[in-house]
Amino acid sequence: MSSKILDGRKIAAETEQKITQEVALLSNKGIKPTLATILVGNDPASETYVKMKQNTCARVGMESKAINLSDNTSTQELLKVIQDLNNDNGVHGILLQHPVPQQIDERKCFDAINPAKDVDGVTSAGFGAMSMGLSAYGSCTPAGIMRMLEYYEIDLTGLHAVVVGRSPILGKPMAMMLLNANATVTICHSRTQNLECRVKEADLVVGAVGIPNFIQRNWLKHNVIVIDAGYHPQQCGDVDLEGIENIASFHTPVPGGVGPMTINTLILQTLRAAQKASL
Repeated sequence: MSSKILDGRKIAAETEQKITQEVALLSNKGIKPTLATILVGNDPASETYVKMKQNTCARVGMESKAINLSDNTSTQELLKVIQDLNNDNGVHGILLQHPVPQQIDERKCFDAINPAKDVDGVTSAGFGAMSMGLSAYGSCTPAGIMRMLEYYEIDLTGLHAVVVGRSPILGKPMAMMLLNANATVTICHSRTQNLECRVKEADLVVGAVGIPNFIQRNWLKHNVIVIDAGYHPQQCGDVDLEGIENIASFHTPVPGGVGPMTINTLILQTLRAAQKASL
């Protein structure tokens, strides 16, 4: 057998063409979809991620509004910036780059974002609505993964999905999205007992624990679907993908799998927010 690659770059490129066309239609009506990015401090990785998002905006014809704050910014100061953006009718989406410096109450700041502008899917209200099957912008990485699975016509009904990771912007929303798609879901993490046994039971595994090569290939059963949502400087993810083509039925490469879908979903949701605001 040879595992089929779930190509995030391909899907993102195809979607970008459609987004560019829809952005042009809005621009012709005098509406310029705009994403505001808030970067607190000067973490090199965060700076790179924000720049990638800004470059993607430029590529599809969107505006990006960059707000760079010092690493000694307080929670109250950040809340004021977010409130100003909430009140700015020219801003359709707000992205607060994670993580923020430790003195800031990140959850409080996430939850201050207007749900109508929460295109990164980070608010508690958005998570709750999404979990209940109501309209909301999903967290971008899990939402991008769901779009990828749909693109490749992978039916999740009845599959046992094991999500390894429990972060509020990846593991937890991923589990809810899979559950809403009729999968049976087990949530695991780095402290789960007998983790290898749990993973071996999975028809679909999502690596979202943030530890390089944490999930071993000998934990995976034959024909499993492997979604690796991790990315680390050594050009690897959370799953040991060596020889994966002889084990999995489908898998995401690292890089080029989940990563492009995350940014693409952010841009797509910003477009949708601008379209809703124009009605």
